[in-house]
Amino acid sequence: MPEVIGCAKVYIMSTQGNLKCGVVGVGYLGQHHARIYSALHGVDLVGVCDSSMERAREIADKFGCKVFESPEALGAACDAVSVVVPTDLHRDVAVPLLKSGCHMLIEKPLCVSLEEASDILNAANEADVVVQVGHIEHYNPVMGFMEKAVQSPRFITADRLAPFQPRGTEVGVVLDLMIHDIGVILQLVNSPVERVESIGVNVLSRTEDIANARIVFENGCVANINTSRVSEKKVREIRVFQPQGYLSIDFMNQSGHVLTMSEKGLSKEEIPIEKDEPLKLELASFVDCVRNHADPKVGAALGKTALEVAIKITDQIRKGMAETVAQ
Repeated sequence: MPEVIGCAKVYIMSTQGNLKCGVVGVGYLGQHHARIYSALHGVDLVGVCDSSMERAREIADKFGCKVFESPEALGAACDAVSVVVPTDLHRDVAVPLLKSGCHMLIEKPLCVSLEEASDILNAANEADVVVQVGHIEHYNPVMGFMEKAVQSPRFITADRLAPFQPRGTEVGVVLDLMIHDIGVILQLVNSPVERVESIGVNVLSRTEDIANARIVFENGCVANINTSRVSEKKVREIRVFQPQGYLSIDFMNQSGHVLTMSEKGLSKEEIPIEKDEPLKLELASFVDCVRNHADPKVGAALGKTALEVAIKITDQIRKGMAETVAQ
């Protein structure tokens, strides 16, 4: 039986040796954070915390760590934590931990409002700690290829479809799924957003389950994003069109190809990808950033920018839905 530890009983901060990590929220995704921390070189999985003590004990038994009765107690025993609770709880869980000096990986989206995002950023800056946002596709091996191959994108299409799951419906599909592609596209285009045009509908939940967004950037690039969480199959694909060719990428299968035009005509080349688990790469990168106090690939600032675009899309969709109902 794992030991249950309260806030006043332990305070351990490592200055050398293994990095002491923990996980707040060990549901479907959080359990994998615990699994990976328990296996990462140079990391000690100190413990977990969850609103369900039974679930916390189950995961603690599985990965050989302790159960903590509160996020604050876990944070006091750790150098760094993953916050993997429902999005609407991110700010309330994150800010006290950040103020206590705990480095943090907070799952995407950063939170549910720009006001909450500012609270998280301010707490992180004041404590001078690393905050990484869990935009996992940025750590997918195919993203490394795209970052080198995409030079001057002119048009981007992204499709992200998934079967319905009650998990995650505390937010709409834009904050739940589309935000992955928003973050990727913002990084690839690297230009301010000029305007967005969005539509969406709810099907099985009280918020939008299907959404389409057209993002126009100041440099002229246009991105069209389709997202659904009521599909019969999973799809996570992106296509990037630029002068003399285009890239077609499958995030889920970590594969893709490039079509280029030359004097000899059109040629197709499969992308050489060394496949790996994106979450493992993401957490390894987080650990490295904490050790070196370096800026993460997806920091709180980029997380906030992606959130800002996602909220703008969501607001447009809900305004349109309200107008439709009123007619």
